Amino acid sequence: MKILLAFLFLVLGQLAHAKTIVILGDSLTEGYQLAREEAFPHLVEGKLKKAGKDVKVINAGSSGATSASGLKRLDWYLKAKPEILVLILGANDGLRGLKPLDTEKNLSSVIEKAQGQGITVVLGGMQMPTNYGLEYRKEFAAIYPKLASKYKIKLIPFILEGVGGKPEMNLPDGIHPNARGHLIMSETVLKSLEGLL
Repeated sequence: MKILLAFLFLVLGQLAHAKTIVILGDSLTEGYQLAREEAFPHLVEGKLKKAGKDVKVINAGSSGATSASGLKRLDWYLKAKPEILVLILGANDGLRGLKPLDTEKNLSSVIEKAQGQGITVVLGGMQMPTNYGLEYRKEFAAIYPKLASKYKIKLIPFILEGVGGKPEMNLPDGIHPNARGHLIMSETVLKSLEGLL
């Protein structure tokens, strides 16, 4: 009986320490045209569990999502009581040529909401393709380090590092990563989670 009770306490203790990670993003997170299991959030969860981490990673990616939808969508995922939020929004804002200042304000609202709930935030940076003009690209790319500094959060400088602009890592549209690209993205995100779990 004592052994059974000890086992139950051990299991319950492990459950109590399980961490939930929400990755809030767009089609890049969702895994556009890929099986759910090929998208990087699923790969991150698998690699963390293999490393002995008791985690649940929620893929909160939605195709076409912009920074403006972030706050409303975060409210829904707060029900899962996440300890960590990986915020990867803004790509669609930039592709639509929206004002970087508006994107910055929207992302700020998400970060402040999450931090107000005691959630650790990791911010995934984005960059625009070269055909968007140097001035716009610089203004857009500057959003992410600025927010990371302001809110003292971890920054992934470029979520598509090693993937963006490489045909072999992307679908024929040249924008969305293929399965190989998502493998690289999973490693990028894993590095950003070091020391948080």
